[in-house]
Amino acid sequence: MSTLNVSNITDNTTSVPTGYVVNGSAKAWCKFQGSGTLSVHDSLNTSSVTDQGTGNYNVNFTNNFSVALSINVTTSSNWRGIVCPDVWNVSYVKVYGADNNGTSQQDRGHVSTAFHGDLA
Repeated sequence: MSTLNVSNITDNTTSVPTGYVVNGSAKAWCKFQGSGTLSVHDSLNTSSVTDQGTGNYNVNFTNNFSVALSINVTTSSNWRGIVCPDVWNVSYVKVYGADNNGTSQQDRGHVSTAFHGDLA
């Protein structure tokens, strides 16, 4: 394996420090079908998604990392969801889908997640 050691990355119009790219990029993300047959559409650092029951999914990571807690509640698209880590240095994160009132768990069609933190 080769190592690339540079201070900046450029596309000939904009230059960005490499520390910004490494520290500011999502360490894992996943877009999956949460209703019907569970399927991952696209992902980064995600080994799989496990259906844990109605509106309850585990997004399993390829590499453990310390995750920042995220909450997504968007009423305009009738999606309510909470992303909950069980611990701060994690190999997976639980994702819950809820009904429009946020009172009971519900499978959601298209679920998109992004996780920021430090790789372990």
